[in-house]
Amino acid sequence: MNTAKCRTCRRLGKKIFLKGAKCFSPKCAMIKRPFPPGQVKKNKPSITDYGREFAEKQKIKAWYGLRETQFKNYVLEVLKKLVHSKEKADDLLVRELEMRLDNTVLKLGFATSHRQARQIVSHSHLFVNNKKVNIPSFEVKKGDVITLAPGAGKLKYFQNLSANLKKYNPPGWLKINADEIKGEVVGLPTVEEAALPAELSSVFEHYSK
Repeated sequence: MNTAKCRTCRRLGKKIFLKGAKCFSPKCAMIKRPFPPGQVKKNKPSITDYGREFAEKQKIKAWYGLRETQFKNYVLEVLKKLVHSKEKADDLLVRELEMRLDNTVLKLGFATSHRQARQIVSHSHLFVNNKKVNIPSFEVKKGDVITLAPGAGKLKYFQNLSANLKKYNPPGWLKINADEIKGEVVGLPTVEEAALPAELSSVFEHYSK
């Protein structure tokens, strides 16, 4: 079935991995029909600079599962910080997005999609530094420790998680204790590790106008 999530990837012309395991299988819509919905494969319309910037912005939004207002606020906040910071805009934005609690949960291997990670957080299944946090946008920091909330380990979803984590390698800024289902933020995410499916420079150009 060509779901809305599959159509999003086809419309953006980039695999955003919104369907978890299906995105790695031959059933992936981007493999079967790697062109926008409603468009004949051989017809590829020209695109303006605005259209290109808009498309790149949409890719990042879809990648993190954010609404327009949420994403725009992150970008504008980074642009403000550049006035007093010597860091690169790309580095600052990636740090803001990657260190959201829901994204951190995904990168720790506790979930297979941003949507699932957001549900785990919203349903109060996790603790950060031994305190309940149920806000997906919560910003984690270096040194933070993420664990299951008391009783959460009895839920069916988490029963096989420890075994799965033993086969998983998180990005370098995170550390996992698979036996205890515990994650720790040991560094800061980089643009290279994030491996975003779009040009961040185009995103900043879009919101700077």
